[in-house]
Amino acid sequence: MRFFAPAKINLSLRVVRRREDGFHEIETLMVPLAIRDTLEIERGGGGLEFTCSDTTLPADGTNLVVRAARGFFDATRITQGARIFLQKEIPHGAGLGGGSSDAATTLLALDEIFESRLPLAELSRIAAAIGSDIPFFLARGAAWCRGRGEIVELCAPHESPPSLPLLMMKPSFGVPTPWAYRRWRDSLEIPGVHYAPQTLGGITLVNDLERPVFEKFIQLAEMKRWLIEQPETAAALMSGSGSTMFAVLCDESCGPALEGRARAQFGPHTWFARTRTA
Repeated sequence: MRFFAPAKINLSLRVVRRREDGFHEIETLMVPLAIRDTLEIERGGGGLEFTCSDTTLPADGTNLVVRAARGFFDATRITQGARIFLQKEIPHGAGLGGGSSDAATTLLALDEIFESRLPLAELSRIAAAIGSDIPFFLARGAAWCRGRGEIVELCAPHESPPSLPLLMMKPSFGVPTPWAYRRWRDSLEIPGVHYAPQTLGGITLVNDLERPVFEKFIQLAEMKRWLIEQPETAAALMSGSGSTMFAVLCDESCGPALEGRARAQFGPHTWFARTRTA
C-alpha cells in the first residue's frame, strides 16, 4: 500500500523559554504542504525491512521511520513485521519536517494495514517519544503546537489559514535543529535584516529562530532580504530552524518569474519548489 507524508512550514514560531529538561517551550503555527514523500508498505516477513531512495540517509535504528515502526510493533505486540520503502522528495535538514512526517505516516499506515485501531492518544504518545514534531503530522491539518511541539491543537475550520501559494528555496547545507535552539538566547540581530513580524491576511508571520540561524548562516539572511525586496513577494520567512526560506506569493502566477530570477541569483545548487499550503 502507498501512503503520502506531507512537508510543513511554520507560519509562526515563538520560543518562549528554555525548560528545565533542556528542551525549549515554543508556540508555533504549522501548516502542511502539497510537497510530500511516499511510503510503500507491505505487511509480512519475520521482521522489519526498511529501504530508502536517498542512500545518504541512515537505514538503521536511528531513522525515524524505523523508530516509529518499532514503537508501533512494541505497543501492539504484533510480530508479523513489514517491508517499508521510502521515496524521498522533501529535502532533509530543511526545517520542513520530512523525517517527522515520514514517522507519523508510518504510524498511521501500520495502524491501518494491521487494523489495530490504536486511539489517536496512543499514536501521539508513541510519536512524542520519538520526536517533538511528529504528533503534528498525525493531525493532518493546520495546528498550533505548544510545549516542546508535542501539544497539538488543530485549527478550527474558520480559523485555519487560507491556502497560500509559495516559492520554497533551500541552499545545499542544512541547519542542525538542536544547535539553533542552543544559540537562541544569546544570539544577536544582524543590522539591515528584517526580523519583525509580517502581517498577511490576518496571519502574523514570525520566526524567533531566524536570529541565531542568520547570525551564522549569513546566506539565509541574504535570501530573506532578497525575497522581501521582490515585487512578487507578499511575505518571506525561514521555516523551522531552516535552512528552507519561503516566499508567500502575491499571486500564484508570479511564481515562475520569481523562481527564474532566484535561480539566477542563488545558483544551481539551491533547491527550489513551487507549492501551496494544504
